[in-house]
Amino acid sequence: MITTLGEPRFHSPLRYSIDDRILIPASIKILPEEKQNNNLMFEMAGPRSMLFFNPAETRAGIVTCGGLCPGMNNVIRSLFLELYFIYGVKDIVGFRYGYKGLDPANDMEPLVLTHAGIDDIHREGGTVLGTSRGPVDISAAVDNLIKRKINILFTIGGDGTQKGGYELFKEAQKRNYQLAVVGIPKTIDNDVSYVSRTFGYLTAVEEACKVISNAHVEAKSVEYGISLVKLMGRHAGFIAIGATVASQDVNFVLVPEVPFVLEGENGFLKALRDRMIDRRHAVIVVAEGAGQNLLIQGPTRYDKSGNIILKDIGDFLYAQIVNYFKAENFSVVVRYFDPSYSIRSCPADAEDAILCDLYARNAVHAAMSGKTGLVIGYLHDTFIHVPIDLLTRKSKCVDLKGWEWKAALAATGQAEEFS
Repeated sequence: MITTLGEPRFHSPLRYSIDDRILIPASIKILPEEKQNNNLMFEMAGPRSMLFFNPAETRAGIVTCGGLCPGMNNVIRSLFLELYFIYGVKDIVGFRYGYKGLDPANDMEPLVLTHAGIDDIHREGGTVLGTSRGPVDISAAVDNLIKRKINILFTIGGDGTQKGGYELFKEAQKRNYQLAVVGIPKTIDNDVSYVSRTFGYLTAVEEACKVISNAHVEAKSVEYGISLVKLMGRHAGFIAIGATVASQDVNFVLVPEVPFVLEGENGFLKALRDRMIDRRHAVIVVAEGAGQNLLIQGPTRYDKSGNIILKDIGDFLYAQIVNYFKAENFSVVVRYFDPSYSIRSCPADAEDAILCDLYARNAVHAAMSGKTGLVIGYLHDTFIHVPIDLLTRKSKCVDLKGWEWKAALAATGQAEEFS
């Protein structure tokens, strides 16, 4: 169930609205504890005829957290435009450098957003508000929101960000402070549950294809050339698979969902050797989270968001390939590409820009009607309201029986697994 702050009291300025219709998610994987509930349904997102907040008296805040992703500025801009021009909310601020900006101890005054100030930001990568990783003192943050009379907080970020938003929502509830917390899912990896596509994903795939094209040229331009491209994807291989299928230049794609071995008759290195004998070149795409079981395991380290710091599969695989062919007395030329930061910091393409706008406007509709503790989801070409605690329980992974993985296998011609 979606939490509401109370009975809506104000008529919406919009000339159209939807009822709280529901969507039955017919083809999603649900968690074990939900299997007994075959009637899992979601509210549809969209404008409501009545508002909880009076636009003339409403103050909204926006925060961007975590790693960069194409489209963050687009979301900020569309949130502002929907609030300002459609609903008439004139008081909108952006908190600086992620959740750090919510804690007054960090002495970061929010950025007052204006039409002139956000006019061209969608043409740039990154976020005009700045970002950071890590938790925030929830009590101090809510104190700050109350002091600044913030009625609505939009949280743009991934799992950690939305978990933080959930804590802010609960703390505000505990204090009986009427704060609408609405999340917009941001992850370039496209691994958010109840979201068929996150903004920035297709831009990342498009940029990755450019790198793969160059890698293919490098591999084919020398005798026995091998190009290794590492792409983003901590726990899910959507970018690696998407770029593989889109480019049609990849011969091997390695993803976190499919463990693989290097040695042996059915191992990856033998398959690569066979490819080199047959075609004299190869392009390999590896997701950053693939093959972690192969790396020397030391103490587990975590970043400020609580994510496990992965070992570098790119450098490891590069060394393994070089050493293997050297031992085989087989002369190869290996090139290594790691375009991660350049891909995530570029502006959104047209398709992602449209998606950003839709996420943002649906978030504003939800917040203005007094809905809180939710993230905007996207299933079956429909925007929905997903309770934050439900969305953050589990990440989405590539379905190895689904079309994406089958398409990647067809595009590369590789074995389904190397074991």
